[in-house]
Amino acid sequence: MQGKSQCSVRIRYSCCCCGASFLRLRDLVVPGQVCRVNQSRLVQGGSLLLTLTIPICLFCPHAYGRPHTTQLYQHVPETRWPIVYSPRYNITFMGLEKLHPFDAGKWGKVISFLKVVLCCRYHHRNPPCHLSPQLPCAEEGAEAPSDPDRRNHNGGGFHHCSSDRGGGFCAYADITLAIKFLFERVEGISRATIVDLDAHQGNGHERDFMGDQRVYIMDVYNRHIYPGDRFAKQAIRRKVELEWGTEDDEYLDKVERNLKRALQEHPPDVMVYNAGTDILEGDRLGGLSISPQGIVKRDELVFRVARRCQVPILMVTSGGYQKRTARIIADSILNLYDLGLIGPESASISAQNSDTPMLL
Repeated sequence: MQGKSQCSVRIRYSCCCCGASFLRLRDLVVPGQVCRVNQSRLVQGGSLLLTLTIPICLFCPHAYGRPHTTQLYQHVPETRWPIVYSPRYNITFMGLEKLHPFDAGKWGKVISFLKVVLCCRYHHRNPPCHLSPQLPCAEEGAEAPSDPDRRNHNGGGFHHCSSDRGGGFCAYADITLAIKFLFERVEGISRATIVDLDAHQGNGHERDFMGDQRVYIMDVYNRHIYPGDRFAKQAIRRKVELEWGTEDDEYLDKVERNLKRALQEHPPDVMVYNAGTDILEGDRLGGLSISPQGIVKRDELVFRVARRCQVPILMVTSGGYQKRTARIIADSILNLYDLGLIGPESASISAQNSDTPMLL
């Protein structure tokens, strides 16, 4: 860069369905984990030009009015666990990611914990352990109401990012993208509920769905911490503001009572559950005092209420700023499985390394 300490970055998005280019980030909700950098070069004036190809452009006018094919929405076979994951979710940057408060590799750790436990459980029943690669993505996390389902997306939950801006460690609006995809492309999905139980207010999706009566938002968060977005709070239909150090009994009681009321007020076709673990005691960014057992119990009661109401649910794992959160997420998933709230009666899994998203 010849002594320059900074350079400007210009990003051109190229739609793979029509070849059109988009120059402004705010024109798109970009599914960052499925984008590939096709070209990266320095241009005159010290600017960095990135050209990204987007596998599906929900906002491209050329994509409509023609037969649509996608692998973003697939049926989950009965022999697979309904967990979506790709090694690409884990972020590395020459080791500097270790200095960031967010554990950018926690999703891979969750899968590693699950593989160890499940391979031990089923070693005698299903030798050898086996996992077949699939090609799902987060947007496929719910099925039509005639076939209620429970899915876990081991990643995502970037609830501070809206369709025109990032924020709070969140680079793209995956919750917004998932719901818009379902509304536009999946028959029978016209009403959605977002249940945001991360310790922070989910101001990104709240801004995106401001005034949209199809989307009901329930948000339970520490009232004293980031982002404190007063404008976005107008979109919350059921707001539960917590105090510093809220503990298990009070927290679980408020979540259960308000969730039941939320589903009564707005019976949805799909629920997106943002299951942040930054509510864990000792999390300096969350400021709450929920035990590991309390987090497991929270996830269980959300899935139980959703099943009782016959609502398909997509769970994303969102925030959590302690190294032990990966194990707690894995423990919660195993608890949901053991209780029959997710997954088939028997499942298979392998420790193979794959660079494509998978269904367990």
